[in-house]
Amino acid sequence: MRNQTKWRAGLALALSAASLALAPTAGLAKDYVVHAGRLFDGLDKTIRKEVTLRIHDDRIVAVEPGYQPAPAGVEVIDLTQDLVAPGLIDCHVHIAESFHAGDAIRGLVTRTPFDKEIDGVNNMKASLLAGFTTVRDVGDPTGVVVALKHAVAHGDIPGPRLWVAGEPLSPTGGHGDDANGINPEITNPAWASNLIDSPDAARRAVRRLRREGADLIKILPSGGVMSIGDDPNLQLMTDDEIKAVVDTAHALNMKVAAHAHGEIAINHALQLGVDSIEHGSFADAASYAIFKAKGAYLVPTLLVGMRVYQHAKTHPEDLNPSTAEKALVIGPVLQKNLHDAYAAGVKIAFGTDTFGMSAHGENAQEFGLMVQAGMPPIEALWAATHNAADLIGSKDIGALAPGRFADLVAVKGDPTTDITVMEHPDFVMKGGAVVKSGGKSTL
Repeated sequence: MRNQTKWRAGLALALSAASLALAPTAGLAKDYVVHAGRLFDGLDKTIRKEVTLRIHDDRIVAVEPGYQPAPAGVEVIDLTQDLVAPGLIDCHVHIAESFHAGDAIRGLVTRTPFDKEIDGVNNMKASLLAGFTTVRDVGDPTGVVVALKHAVAHGDIPGPRLWVAGEPLSPTGGHGDDANGINPEITNPAWASNLIDSPDAARRAVRRLRREGADLIKILPSGGVMSIGDDPNLQLMTDDEIKAVVDTAHALNMKVAAHAHGEIAINHALQLGVDSIEHGSFADAASYAIFKAKGAYLVPTLLVGMRVYQHAKTHPEDLNPSTAEKALVIGPVLQKNLHDAYAAGVKIAFGTDTFGMSAHGENAQEFGLMVQAGMPPIEALWAATHNAADLIGSKDIGALAPGRFADLVAVKGDPTTDITVMEHPDFVMKGGAVVKSGGKSTL
């Protein structure tokens, strides 16, 4: 967002107040020995028994068989009754978005970046306590999510590690054009800051987002569900605009995530080099072949599809004028798409599209939907650890191994027979700091 100067001072005050309230969460890491009854390490798809992890500050320094003794003065964390896994990763969230009942258009013209920032502080804490130690935010005001990212990194507020796209790039009238359906006389300068209608505009936008602190780029080549009036089946961004984004982003070592529902937009975006397709509703066998040829990921976002479908059936008045109709069509398609994509050998990365249709902190409900769609539970865990880290492009997360961040989640029960146990983590550690123990927050 270009015009940030008017609200940055207030934003700083909001974050300052939040950090005062939550300052105890930024406790210093220390040495631990963790005894894990069972371990899914994210390096392969097996479950090991009776394993010791040694942790120094924010990193894992050793993973050893058996329950090894701790040196004098080092605390032992007893998880011998739990399954321990790498901290979970959600590759598709909108951390500064929460659902506010009532007319969505009223929210658009009454809520400000200040409100989103406060929502973001609360949403990050909820996500972290749910075991998600990393999230990829693929569409929020750039200044908001960059500030949240920095505040978490500096220990000012609790939350997952953030990889942020900032504002998603949209063509005029596309999924990301907030002016859709609004009286043209009502304007907001921020509504145009993410619109691109030429390759030159695309290149400038990518470079600006990089300058403002974005880690990746999100584009909207097809219409969407939650937007007013646009058609999810149509490709609304031209090939030369998509190519300009991809080439510019990749030159800056930034990945590109593409929101796409319709087959044409999916296939064109893949051929032009995007790194992931978000949603991918109407992909087909030809699409899956391109996914595999290009090495791209599908981020299936089943949870949002189910929730907006349910909401469209029960409370359509809470949605904008065209969303309910589109949700009733697309919601059920997402699960079939994941089934077919997985069966075809497409790489899958975990992502929920959490923005308030489901609450932040309910992200793990995606696991059950993935298994219902035909993924074995161990593959769903793989998607939320190894694959998610690979999509993000970090070798610090996604696995329990020497040199990686000490990001751990532990659950009672066996997720390979009942994946829903992932919805109730017993223990969470992020970067060597315990944030949940015995099912209770330590923040």
